[in-house]
Amino acid sequence: MTTAKTKLLTAADLLRLSSEGVRGELVRGVLHETMSAGVNHGKIVVKLVILLGAFIMPRRMGTLMASDTGIWLERDPDTVREADIAYISAERMPLNADIPGYSEIVPDLVVEVASPNDSLREVREKALMWLSHGARLVWTAHPNTRAVDVYRANGARATLSEGDTLDGDDVLPGFTCAVSDVFAV
Repeated sequence: MTTAKTKLLTAADLLRLSSEGVRGELVRGVLHETMSAGVNHGKIVVKLVILLGAFIMPRRMGTLMASDTGIWLERDPDTVREADIAYISAERMPLNADIPGYSEIVPDLVVEVASPNDSLREVREKALMWLSHGARLVWTAHPNTRAVDVYRANGARATLSEGDTLDGDDVLPGFTCAVSDVFAV
């Protein structure tokens, strides 16, 4: 009995596929196609981008990126992941940096919004994966429960509900936002 060996893809393959209209992430060489997550997901991402952007951009603190920005995390086999929102400080990536392909700089802050079909385990694993590669702070927003899980590089984890305030910790000192604002209609 013979088994066909799966051909692992590279980051270059993923870039080529993207230009052909294939959207996805690469995890240890295996393509994981991503699909549109729906209106609620998109609204939450935009709200957070606006809130974060209004804080980060006037202060020239760093770069804020959207989900179609790949972050190259591992090589041979390659892993390229997409955060719903990623922030990299200006100290780690100059504001005028010209990076034509994937960034190899792991974001300081990663925001993931749970999609309707994501399990809690999948969302948690993705947050922990970002931390294991050097992210300092990860927020996972859960539209169904209207809560945000906060993961810190030191291993601390908290779940915030609508009566709580989300803050930028030492990654974005001074940033705060009511959790209820993240999910407001």
